[in-house]
Amino acid sequence: MSTNPLRLGTRGSALAMAQSGTVAQAVRDRTGRDVELVEIVTPGDRSSAPIQTLGVGVFVSALRDALLAKEIDFAVHSYKDLPTAPADGLVVAAIPPRHDPRDALVARDGLTLNELPAGARIGTGALRRIAQLNALGRHFEPLPLRGNVDTRLRKLAEGEYDAIVLAHAGMARLGRGGEATEVLDPLLMLPAPAQGALAVECREDDAELRDLLAALDDEYTRAAVTAERALLAELEAGCSAPIAALAEVAEGDDGPEIYLRGAVFSPDGGFALRLSRTGTLADAAEVGRALARDLREEGADNALGVQHDPHP
Repeated sequence: MSTNPLRLGTRGSALAMAQSGTVAQAVRDRTGRDVELVEIVTPGDRSSAPIQTLGVGVFVSALRDALLAKEIDFAVHSYKDLPTAPADGLVVAAIPPRHDPRDALVARDGLTLNELPAGARIGTGALRRIAQLNALGRHFEPLPLRGNVDTRLRKLAEGEYDAIVLAHAGMARLGRGGEATEVLDPLLMLPAPAQGALAVECREDDAELRDLLAALDDEYTRAAVTAERALLAELEAGCSAPIAALAEVAEGDDGPEIYLRGAVFSPDGGFALRLSRTGTLADAAEVGRALARDLREEGADNALGVQHDPHP
């Protein structure tokens, strides 16, 4: 086995560096191999356009190009940023234990979502969050929000918003999880598929590294994320579409089971469809596909393209 440092490709944001640093340390601890971080700038990092206009994969394409060019040995992605279609020549060798997948509210004056007044300005760049805020019927005013976690929190502190919604995992990884005024119940705000999970990706033909990285893989997290992303793929939607999913693993009568919740919304929240399914860990992908079919049978396809008036 080579003794050269492994080159870990990462975006340069504070969150990406924190995530990659955690994985790098886990590799050092479990294998004894040294790891060096290699910063890769992606088109998503250079753009200030709204997230939903950038397209799926905008934060990962440059990392994948560097992998295929052998400029780096492996890469760490926020799993929810990955397109659902597999990348030729690459494989997700490990999915480490997932952080809290829920969304978090950070509001002025320590307010919770229920305490915010009608008309409150809530910053978020995710169409999924906007749709669910609209579906609450509270007449909130969702406003576009881009930038890293620190930038978003600063904009809130400067009064540009009454509240913002972020992934709680990202805040926690930066040591700012305690600033959330409310971690949102999935019944109110169902997360994005694979939110809070990391994907450790390497070249498919690098068997030695794949075996090494497999030590970081968490069986329950992989099953949950597999179910959520299978649902997403079956509905042929990207990470910016108003689709949400959350799978949890719990002990059943015959061993661990997956409980998967999925939801589809019209962007204005006038249509909201929520369903669930259970299954075994081995059938994780089929659980996701089956729930997607259930959603489609109940009108999910129509919801994606149909606008409704939430205030008739």
